[in-house]
Amino acid sequence: MDQTNLDDLVHADGIAFGSPTYFGEMSGKLKTFIDDSVKVYGKLEGKVGAAFTSSGGTASGAETTLLSIVQAMLIHGMIIQGRSEDKHFGAAAVGSPQDSDLESCRDLGKRVAELASKLKK
Repeated sequence: MDQTNLDDLVHADGIAFGSPTYFGEMSGKLKTFIDDSVKVYGKLEGKVGAAFTSSGGTASGAETTLLSIVQAMLIHGMIIQGRSEDKHFGAAAVGSPQDSDLESCRDLGKRVAELASKLKK
C-alpha cells in the first residue's frame, strides 16, 4: 500500500493483495486500504484477484486471513483465482517465506496474469 494507490487498482487487470496474518485477519494497514477502496466501488468488477499471506505457525489463522482478503475482493465483484492442487485460497507461508513459498507466490501471480489476459481478449 505504500507503493500503490486506488487509481492503480482501477487500471490493473489483476490484483494480488497480501498481508501478514494478525489474529487470523489481514493487517490493519491492508484493511484500511481496502476500506478506502469504497471510493472506487464498482470499478474493480470483473478484475482478477488473488491473496497471499504469511503466518507465525501452522493453524494460526492463515486461511482465515486469506478468506478475509478474498471476501473483500468478492464484494468488489472481482473474479478470484484459486488453486485446486494445494493452498486453495491463496499462497501462504509459515514464518519467513522459503524458496518453495516464493515459488508458490510466483505461480499464483502467473495464474492471475494468465486469467486476466484470457478475460481481456
